[in-house]
Amino acid sequence: MEYRPTNITVDRNKGDLEIVWDDGLVSRYPLAHLREACPCVECRGGHAKMGMEHAPEDILELTPRRSYAITGMSAVGNYAVQPSWDDGHNTGIYTWEYLRLISPQQEN
Repeated sequence: MEYRPTNITVDRNKGDLEIVWDDGLVSRYPLAHLREACPCVECRGGHAKMGMEHAPEDILELTPRRSYAITGMSAVGNYAVQPSWDDGHNTGIYTWEYLRLISPQQEN
């Protein structure tokens, strides 16, 4: 099943990104963990480590190197967002499918 967000909010005070999905699930991604889960080729370490099968099973178990902030976010078609991070990184495209897969909250 394909899920789509109905609302996306960055809360700089809490340091998280919140997505309300069309089925009612509310996902809250700590920014530092979301940055560490970046799906781009540079962060993944090459094309061989790309794809959903290489997505982290639990982003909350990732160990962030530091705290991160989102400085901007762009829509990518109707299927993804591309955040710009305060460390200058901006090549990660987070599809709805990927974000839903790595959501710390999996149930309504």
